[in-house]
Amino acid sequence: MSFSQNQSINNSKRLAQSVAFTIFKLLSFLVVAILIVILGFILVNGASVISWEFLTEMPKEGMTAGGIFPAIVGTLCLVAGSMLFAFPIGVLSGIYINEYSKDGWFKRFIKLMTNNLAGIPSIVFGLFGMALFVNRFGFGDSILAGSLTLGLLALPVVIRTTEESLKAIDKSFRIGSLALGATKWQTTSRVVLPMAFPNIITGLILSVGRVSGETAPILFTVAAYFLPKLPTSIFDQVMALPYHLYVISTSGTNIEASRSMAYGTAFILILIVLIVNLLANWLRRYFSKKVKMQ
Repeated sequence: MSFSQNQSINNSKRLAQSVAFTIFKLLSFLVVAILIVILGFILVNGASVISWEFLTEMPKEGMTAGGIFPAIVGTLCLVAGSMLFAFPIGVLSGIYINEYSKDGWFKRFIKLMTNNLAGIPSIVFGLFGMALFVNRFGFGDSILAGSLTLGLLALPVVIRTTEESLKAIDKSFRIGSLALGATKWQTTSRVVLPMAFPNIITGLILSVGRVSGETAPILFTVAAYFLPKLPTSIFDQVMALPYHLYVISTSGTNIEASRSMAYGTAFILILIVLIVNLLANWLRRYFSKKVKMQ
C-alpha cells in the first residue's frame, strides 16, 4: 500500500472520529438544553407563587392559597426514612453477594431476584406496602409504612450499585490484606469497603432521586390529601410534594386557581432533588479524597 493511500485512510479515520465526537457533543448539549427548557418552563409558570411564605406557610382554602411547608417536611421525612432502611440493608446485601456468596445457583438466583425487584412497577410496591405494612402490621397510613415501602423500592438500586462498586476493586488489595494476617471481615470493612464507598454513594444518589419523586407508593401508605399540620411521630400521615402536585393538578378544589401553585410545587421538588444530589456528590468527592490520602 502506497504512502498516499495510507494518508487517505488516516484522513478518513480522523474525519469519522471528528464527526462522531461532534455528534456526541451535540447530543450532550441537547440533553442539557432540554433540562434547561423544562426548568425554565416550570419556573416561569410558577414564579408568581414562589416566595418565603410559599415555602414556610400551611396550605389554605383547599390548597388554592398558602404554602407547601407540610409537603416539604413530609417529603424529607419519607426520603430520610426510606434511606435509613434501604441503605444499610442494601450495602450489606451487596457486600454479601460480592464478597461472601460463592458462585453458583444461589448467587445467580439472588441476582435474578434483585433485577426483577428493580423492574417491578412502583404501583405494585404501593399495593404491597398497603397490604403488608398498613394492614398486616397495623402501622396504618403513616410515615413508617411509607418509608418502608419506598425503602423496598430503592433497595435493588443500592444493592446493585454496591455490588458493582466492590467488584471494581482489584483483587490484589484483598490478597495483600489477607497475606498480612487480616481476617475476611477486616479486609472487607477496612480495605475494600472504604475504597468502594465513593461509588456506593452513587447508588444513594439514584435512590434518593427515585424515592423523592414517587407518587404511587405513598398514595396507598402515607400521603394525605389536605393536612395543614406537621407530623409529631412516625405513625402520622403527612403531605408529600409528589402527591400534592398530583392532587392540585388533577383533582383539586379549583384546578385553574391552583395551577401556578402546581408549577411552584414542581420547581421546589426538582430543587430538593438537585440539592440532595449536590450534597451526595460532595460526600462522594470527600470520601474519594479521604481514600487517596490513606
